[in-house]
Amino acid sequence: MARAVKPRVHWVSPLPPAETDIGHYTARILPELAEATELTLWTDAPRWDRALEKHCPVRQLDPDGMLPRDFPRGGRGQGDAVFVHIGNSWVYHSGFLRLVQRIPSIIVLHDLAIQELCNEAVLNDRFDAGTYRDGMARWYGAEGARLASGLLDGQIPPLDVAMQAPGFELTLSRAISVLAHTPAAYEATEARSVLPAYLLDLPFRPSAQTPSERRPEAGPLRFAQFGYIGPNRRLEAVLEALSAVRDDIDFVFDIMGNVWDPHYIQGRIEDLDLAERVKIHGFVDEPVLDACLAQAHLVFNLRYPTMGEASGSQLRIWNASAAAVVSDLGWYGSLPDETVFKIPHADEQAALIALLRNLAADRSIGAAIGRAGRARLEARHTPARYAEGIAHVAAQAAGDARSALLARSASGVLARSPDPQPLLQARLARHLADEAALTGALLIQMSGILDDPFYI
Repeated sequence: MARAVKPRVHWVSPLPPAETDIGHYTARILPELAEATELTLWTDAPRWDRALEKHCPVRQLDPDGMLPRDFPRGGRGQGDAVFVHIGNSWVYHSGFLRLVQRIPSIIVLHDLAIQELCNEAVLNDRFDAGTYRDGMARWYGAEGARLASGLLDGQIPPLDVAMQAPGFELTLSRAISVLAHTPAAYEATEARSVLPAYLLDLPFRPSAQTPSERRPEAGPLRFAQFGYIGPNRRLEAVLEALSAVRDDIDFVFDIMGNVWDPHYIQGRIEDLDLAERVKIHGFVDEPVLDACLAQAHLVFNLRYPTMGEASGSQLRIWNASAAAVVSDLGWYGSLPDETVFKIPHADEQAALIALLRNLAADRSIGAAIGRAGRARLEARHTPARYAEGIAHVAAQAAGDARSALLARSASGVLARSPDPQPLLQARLARHLADEAALTGALLIQMSGILDDPFYI
């Protein structure tokens, strides 16, 4: 029997030891991904964990000099697919944001709201302000131009801009397709472009042994929060709720990861009389984090605003058979009720305080949540399932590139036409399902299409 031909995949991503879960997620799925594809990892960082190279080659790229022809490495694979990961941290994704302005690629959207990335990248000379302004005007019109100016002038905070204009569209100018990890992100990309779009559940490798969902029945309640903790992670709201119950409930609260402003948060901890109960640990090694989660009675994983992103943090919480409280919004709101505690943002403080008191009265109420979350992780989020999906997306890359090119050219024709044909518009909305008919309809108008910079 002939051996199946694997697609060649170029995976552009932060890599360990980068302190971002996008890098860790790549490492977690690497054995399965390397088995399902002919894989090369690419990063713009000067160093990476050399242990990654036992699975596949790792290469350093220049985001500003790399050309499409620089990616293929030969071999027996069929075609080449470049996956570029976009998150909201300027430290790890500024170069990739520049790269996707030039290189046809599959955009892996870890965040729909990337205004913080854009703002910090411009401020730190990692992204061109003119390109940002032009992109905002293109996708959001006059209001986008106004928001872009307000952001860059320091008059409008990034989160406020993101509420009106998430910004993910700025990654699509040369994209051949989009991969999302949540239904909300998938639907948003479907609504905003005619590019092929795919939906895969974010992966996490379950631990070999399932941790017990039972937690200590004596001593202080143990609470935790971790990850890249920006203002939208509701840490201040959590601290205020804990302060409200500090005289009634015995607890300790461990904060692990990168807090956006540790000095400010430490000041809030002291102002709220929580200094003896709360500790900021900073970034910790994964074994330390996992051990903490395995003891936690409750993990705070709130978001507001949330713009459709999935949560690698939530998968790690489920892996520990731990109970988490989330905002009843976006992807978090779509999770089965038995897998997380959900609270409404509109009544966040009262709901948090009520949950804390209920947990203090009956520590066992989180056990069923932790058990159900672990079961969902094992059923829906395994690396093997994800790698199979990536191989499928990669195998479609050549056809998707043709569809994307036709879509862009057709969109240009429609924009110049005073009376666009409804039939043509409908076909575009369905991602050019009938490419042959569309090609025939546009053949004369699209002379010179193969000279588009998309293919250069």
